[in-house]
Amino acid sequence: MKNVSGNIGFFGLLTILFIGLKLAGLIDWSWLWVLSPLWIPGVLIIALIVTVMAVAAIVDRK
Repeated sequence: MKNVSGNIGFFGLLTILFIGLKLAGLIDWSWLWVLSPLWIPGVLIIALIVTVMAVAAIVDRK
């Protein structure tokens, strides 16, 4: 049985850091970019899946 720890992870820490900096007024980024550590990994995974599927379709045609 795996021991699951409650680690927040790199992207979680980065998100908390960005939110803290935004609320403290130290950065003047839009909230889209402050919260980007939450959505960028998902976008990259989707892009990777689409790329692999496209390459597989091209190779399958030959």
